[in-house]
Amino acid sequence: MTSPAVSTVGSFDLSAPEFWAQGPGPKHAAFAELRRERPVSFWPENEWLSPDPTTRGEGYWAVTKFDDIIHMSKNPELFKSGDGIVVATNNEQAQEFFGSMIVLDDPRHSRLRKIVSSGFTPRMLKRVEDSVQRIAATIVDDVEQRGSCDFVTDIAAALPLQIICDMMGIPSSEYRAVFDRTNTILGATDPEYMAEGADPVAALIEAAMGLAGLMEEMAAARKGGTGEDLTTALVNAEVDGERLTSSELASFFVLLVVAGNETTRNAISHGLMFLHENPDQRAIWAADFEGVAPTAIEEIVRCSTPVAYMRRTATADTELGGTKIAEGDKLAMFYLSANRDEAHFANPDVFDVRRTPNNHIGFGGPGPHFCLGAHLARREITVMFREIFRRLPDIHVTGEPEYLRSSFIHGIKHLSCSFTPR
Repeated sequence: MTSPAVSTVGSFDLSAPEFWAQGPGPKHAAFAELRRERPVSFWPENEWLSPDPTTRGEGYWAVTKFDDIIHMSKNPELFKSGDGIVVATNNEQAQEFFGSMIVLDDPRHSRLRKIVSSGFTPRMLKRVEDSVQRIAATIVDDVEQRGSCDFVTDIAAALPLQIICDMMGIPSSEYRAVFDRTNTILGATDPEYMAEGADPVAALIEAAMGLAGLMEEMAAARKGGTGEDLTTALVNAEVDGERLTSSELASFFVLLVVAGNETTRNAISHGLMFLHENPDQRAIWAADFEGVAPTAIEEIVRCSTPVAYMRRTATADTELGGTKIAEGDKLAMFYLSANRDEAHFANPDVFDVRRTPNNHIGFGGPGPHFCLGAHLARREITVMFREIFRRLPDIHVTGEPEYLRSSFIHGIKHLSCSFTPR
């Protein structure tokens, strides 16, 4: 493509690691400026954003307005997913492991989604919902006598990780390995998870290979079986005479543990920060937990927006927000910006646990790629905060949060907290 003029809006650089290493405040201010001044702006790729020089492109369009992202989401034939969901172009080996539904277009996307959905039977869903309550209670059991902990690693991250592993039938002896590999995949641009001088692309592929290998072993052992775990259900599922191949199942598992773990854990982590910063909202929720929970959970997801963006690729010359887009151009749909779009949310920077309506896109925009796990994520967040309000009622943040240095995941790595031991 012919490179458009690089954006000169503001004093920030969306492609720089320094921008993504800072807290939410400066990021939200930058996106507010973009929405006002240049809602669709062009930014270059650099070594940090796209570490593989063989697949690095010239740049991408940052799409920041709610309406533009909704338009893109509803028109997958014009804005496809098949060339990758991050700005960095996946190489062929990475695509093998990250090639699940999220980076596919129809008809293959709808075929995979239909087969995967068939595994979530009413009996399976009931089993998973019961396990959420059991695992959340166990997590609080493990910390309540300590009086303090790292809220992210000990509580927020533990819940979705254990639920997904339990759902898939993964033995507890593998939990730590799964956790470390997901951190590598989504923290590849953060020094805590990537050793100095390491090749991030090679590390991503190695971590994905480890997860895929684990799933392939489990699937082989469960083929033809009658177990109640999701692996057994999926490896034996058949829709219209088709089954998942071993590589498709492995790729789905990578998607599940990465997306299901990271997004929910970061929503819960940000949620505690929002309650800490807004004691009046915490009091409102505590006074009527069940009544306020449905709107409070949606507000946590809106304000946290754990997945900062998803990329699409233009399949033809088009126009977006008055800006001409060429066939083959990359576009990053910044949900982190759209969920604070003043045109759609009154007082968008205010955390309001009773906000209604709240048509956020924290689970992705409408269309074929809306998050398959949105219902489970909502249940996990609700149950975890119910346990916290009930059993750790005076939990409070005791240190500054450590934010993940990533343009893709809006995450918190560590958050110290204290509470009265029980």
